[in-house]
Amino acid sequence: MMTLALFSRLLLLSRLTLAMSLNRRQLLLGSLILGGGGLAVFASKIASQISISSPPTAIAPASPLGTTANPSPPILTSVKATNPAPKGLFAPVKKDVRIVVISDLNSSYGSTTYDAEVTKGIALIPDWQPDLVLCGGDMVAGQSPSLTPDEIKAMWRSFEANIAAPLRQKNIPFGFTIGNHDASAALGVRGQFLFQGERDLASAYWKDPQHNPGLQFVDQVGFPFYYTFQQQDIFYLVWDASTSKIPTEQIAWAERSLASPAAQNAKFRIAIGHLPLYAVAVGRDELGEILNNADQLRSLLERYKVHTYISGHNHAYYPAHKGQLQLLHTGILGSGPRPLLNSNLPTFKTITVLDVDLKAGDTTYTTYDMKTMELVDIKTLPRLITGPTGTILRRDLETTDLTPQEKSLTFTPSS
Repeated sequence: MMTLALFSRLLLLSRLTLAMSLNRRQLLLGSLILGGGGLAVFASKIASQISISSPPTAIAPASPLGTTANPSPPILTSVKATNPAPKGLFAPVKKDVRIVVISDLNSSYGSTTYDAEVTKGIALIPDWQPDLVLCGGDMVAGQSPSLTPDEIKAMWRSFEANIAAPLRQKNIPFGFTIGNHDASAALGVRGQFLFQGERDLASAYWKDPQHNPGLQFVDQVGFPFYYTFQQQDIFYLVWDASTSKIPTEQIAWAERSLASPAAQNAKFRIAIGHLPLYAVAVGRDELGEILNNADQLRSLLERYKVHTYISGHNHAYYPAHKGQLQLLHTGILGSGPRPLLNSNLPTFKTITVLDVDLKAGDTTYTTYDMKTMELVDIKTLPRLITGPTGTILRRDLETTDLTPQEKSLTFTPSS
């Protein structure tokens, strides 16, 4: 009968030999015949071998009989720790700074509810672990003379409950530009703001300390209509592009801001406005729906090495470039997606994850179709779009990639 002491020795040996081959086990069992003293010496030698050869952070699985165990690599905790994304979705590589870009969240005039895609998008955002959310405007559904102050306040309360508060509770900063449906800068014949009441109430909402967007402001004198802020070595300029005309004094402010040490010492610069420089969507390809003097504004941004201009308003996603400026026409989350010009694609709603590589000075867009949550393949989008103020190219193409027919394309109004 096995003694208690011998049983204890066997138990110790079984732990020491978990990752050993069959031959070594056989040698060990043979050593039991030598008795207690020989067993102790043998066990000491084996233990010293294991402490040297085993990796400190991972244990190799036991080998099948007759095979030799190969050390296993350390087990990764999760791919999402490096490249976070909502469960089941494609996980883009996270670079130095991650921004989730959304736009045009509203529904019909005066609405205090949001489409399902908005609710879904806001719920998904924290799983991408962004450093910042940027919104291209139209957060509420104003720009109607018939709306009362109480109705406008109700829209901002709904925005707070459905969008701003959930992101604030997750400690995600929220940068934004004012859209025409938030607080239009349209002027009357005497030079007065036609929607002064909406501008006053938008300003009151954003200047309430309880609605702090969590931004590191550089200049907030014109907040929430125009301002600058800096996050993680990126300088952001926001101008009031809620109409097609940016006032001359505001353009001068923008130039001073971009020329400032804060902007020029930053590793990267991004500008944001609601209206785009160039048209990309059906029904948005006419003067008044795009910024006046687009080429001059683009030259200003290029002169101060702004990498990307982010806009909304078109209700259609199109990643483009013109000259040295990248153009992110942000897709819509709310109501009313529009078809792209030069395209037969069906309309779709999107959310974009923008990753910034500060060392390379470049960006990567990962854009999801909000209906299917599949990636939007850039190669399915038009190779170029020609609007009333010029032609822009898809961001993966250069002029040398175009055919003679494409180079000769001229603008044809969609309506």
